[in-house]
Formats: sequence, C-alpha cells, structure tokens
Amino acid sequence: MSTLFHLKRDDNAATLQSQIRQQLVNAILGGFLPIDKPLPSSRSLAKTLNVARNTIVLVYDELAADGYLTSVERSGYFVDHHFLPDHLKKNLAKTPEENKDTVDWTQKLKVKAGCQSNPSLAHSWQSYPYPFVYGQLDSKLFPIDNWRKCWRDAVSVQAIRDWTSDRYDSDDPLLIEQIQKRILPSRGIQANADQILITVGSQQALYLLAQLLLDKTSNFGIEDPGYVSAAHIADLFGANVISLPVDQDGLVLDERLKDCDAIYITPSYQCPTTVTMPLERRQALLDKARNDDFIIFEDDYEMEMNYDSNPIPALKSLDKHDRVLYIGSLSKTLAPGLRMGFMVGPKALIQEARNLRQLMVRHPPLNNQRAVALFLAQGYHDALLRKLARSFQQRSEIMAAALDQYMPGSYTLPSGGSSFWCRVPEHIDTAELKGIAAEKGLLIISGDSYHYGDNLPHNYIKLGFSAISPEAIESGIKILSELIQEMS
Repeated sequence: MSTLFHLKRDDNAATLQSQIRQQLVNAILGGFLPIDKPLPSSRSLAKTLNVARNTIVLVYDELAADGYLTSVERSGYFVDHHFLPDHLKKNLAKTPEENKDTVDWTQKLKVKAGCQSNPSLAHSWQSYPYPFVYGQLDSKLFPIDNWRKCWRDAVSVQAIRDWTSDRYDSDDPLLIEQIQKRILPSRGIQANADQILITVGSQQALYLLAQLLLDKTSNFGIEDPGYVSAAHIADLFGANVISLPVDQDGLVLDERLKDCDAIYITPSYQCPTTVTMPLERRQALLDKARNDDFIIFEDDYEMEMNYDSNPIPALKSLDKHDRVLYIGSLSKTLAPGLRMGFMVGPKALIQEARNLRQLMVRHPPLNNQRAVALFLAQGYHDALLRKLARSFQQRSEIMAAALDQYMPGSYTLPSGGSSFWCRVPEHIDTAELKGIAAEKGLLIISGDSYHYGDNLPHNYIKLGFSAISPEAIESGIKILSELIQEMS
C-alpha cells in the first residue's frame, strides 16, 4: 500500500496529514483499495511512511466521519461498502464504442478563441535555476503569516455570514471601500463606490469592456509591441485591430489615432518596453481623445512598483471628460493565481459591466474578496508594497550591473516595474534563443510574444526579476550572454 503515497516534505508542500488524506481519497475513489480487507493499522502505516502515528489516526477518523471509511471493532478500518459501489457505478461504467456519427464540433463553434501561448513557460518556472519570467513572485517575498491571519478572520462567524449569502451582482463593500480609500488615492484617482467593479483579474476587466464597447464596426488600437491578449479579445468581437507604434516615451500620438474608436495602453510601464509616458504626452493624449472622440482603456500596469519618489499620476486622474476607463490589479503584488482585479469608470458604464458580469460569474468569490479586503484594511498590503519596492529596486540594480558587464548597451533603465526590455544583435532569432536558453536552465521571454503587427524587430527579449533570487541574476545573465555569443 505504501506505493500509493508520494509525500513531499519541503517547506512549500501541504501538511503531511492533508497529503495522506488526499492520496487515500484518490485511492478509494479510484477503486484501488479492496473493500473486503482492512487498511493497515495506524501504527503500521505511520512506520511505513515515517510520520507520527497520531497523523494517521486523525486521517482515518476524518475519513470515517466523512463516509469514506467504516470502523469495525477489533478489525480496523475498511472502505465503506455502502459508499463505494454507488460511486464506482458512475465512474467505472463501460466506455461506449466509438460512434462515427458524433458531432463535428469544429463546425458547430460560433466563436474560436484559439490557444494562447504561454510566453515564459511560467507553469513550470519554479523548476528552473534562472527564471527570468514575468508576472510571477518569489515565494520568499510573500507575507505568509499575515495572509493566513486575514484568511482566519475571513472565516470568522460574522464574516461567513456576510459572504456565504449570494450577493447576486454586488461586491464585498469592505473591499470596495479599501480600493476607494487606499489604492486609488495613491494613483491620484477619486471614485465613488458605484464607479468601481471587482473583476477576476485585469483580464476579465478588459474582456468586459471589449464586449460592451467593441463590435465589427469598431477600430481598436493597441501598442505594438504591447499586450497582445488585448488584440485577441478585440478580435473575438469582430473589431479591426490597429497596430500603434511606441517610442522612448510610450505610445506615439500620430494620425492613426483618428481612426480608433478605442485604444488600450499601459502608460505607467509600457508593456513590454517598460518606458513611462511623461505628463506632457498624457495630457496631449487626453486632448486627442476628446477631439477625435475615442475611448482609452488604461491598464495601470505594475502601478505600485515605482522607485521614483514622485511617480506620475495615472492617466485616469487627469481625465476630466470620462474618456479613460481604468483597469487595476492586485495580482502582481499578492499572487498571480489570486486573480483579483478591478475597474473604474463612469457609473453608467460600470453598471452595465456589472450586469454583464452577473450573467457570467455573478461576482468573484466573496471569501477571496473579504480576505483581500482585510489584508488591505489591516495595513499588510502597504507593508508588502514597501518590501517589494525595496527588493525589486535591489534586483533591478543587480540586473543593470550584470547587463552592463555582459550585455552592455542592451537596455534602457526603467524607473520601476519588475523587468527589463533588452535588445540583442539583429541577426539573433530570439524565439530560437529562448529554446536554447531553456535547455540551460534559463527562462526568458522572446520579443515576438508582444508583437501583433508585421515588420516589427524581433531582436528583443524581456527579462523579469520578480521570481529569480538576487544571487542567481548575475550568473544567469552571464550564461545568457555566452549563448548569444555562440549564436553570433
């Protein structure tokens, strides 16, 4: 029976008790345990797995209480014969023979979103020694104890009464209040509660706005290079996507903007070049939006990670005519997998977005919303931002020094954020470089991941430093430089 168990004992693993319970449940539901023979005694299994006997006793007792096991006096624990057959009847039914008249789903689909590639192999980044990935966070930076406190508070009796009832289409009022009073003022934005909507990450906010404002008659502009997912979302709704150039100050304000009904931009730290749009250009863009009658989707990309003592306020804070729809996210600072974002806009638009969201998911899970609200309210988020800013600035300086030594002249130093946009020799195929680097333990992002239009240079790579340890940055850059030289 010991072959059923594969216990992980590192710091990031679940408790041994929960691992043993999960693997026993999998064995029971999979029909791998006989129902006529007892499970090993707690003493025997504890010795085999090298765990405390009490751990096994607790697991057996829990599974018996939940109906998976039954206890027979003087004989031990058995798989409950009342529970298992009903389950197996459903899951072990005979597989039907292949039917040649099955539906051709490729012809039935009215919308084909396609498979979006993962530009940085981020699903497995933790197994690489040099993960220069973007959007992932070094687990050592996460305030585990403070987060656990907030989750415990989120499951207090009163809190459970608040969030277990379905709010239909409304959000946790405490989270709305915290975003309104703590997050937005730091970006110069004032908003009423009915002008804020919680979303499943910034991606859902972008999708909702596109579905409300774009159709086959729309022209939608995106920065190029830029966040290509914005273009793919616009494509779903039939919009014509226009590639807009970027320079050292961000989005170029040229005649192409006149043709746009809406544009998507990342002015704080342009994705992926990391440049910051200066105040003068922001004001000029707002003037142009009003004169040419287009809407701006502002994704305040990495809004909190600024090393400058006087960061430029959000474009939304300068908007006097409701032209800017603001998209924010807490995923970059808390955890990417948390998927907690928000959007800010005029009351009428936010209400329609709320109506649309209600048809999709009602609202993001309220227990998650309450935990995040408590994390903000108790000051843990502000403390985390200070910690991340210090750590990211240190890593940025280490990265800059390593690039100066091994890849001089390849970058422009960003004023914040968590990545560098680096130029390599023109003849280098960065997609090929990405594959070779992965074989050496380096994860990088090739520039083609951010190109939507044609004829854009492909000799750029994005190097993130939020996930890699500071000690590994220099050696990783050295290896990368050597690989580039070998390809020259």
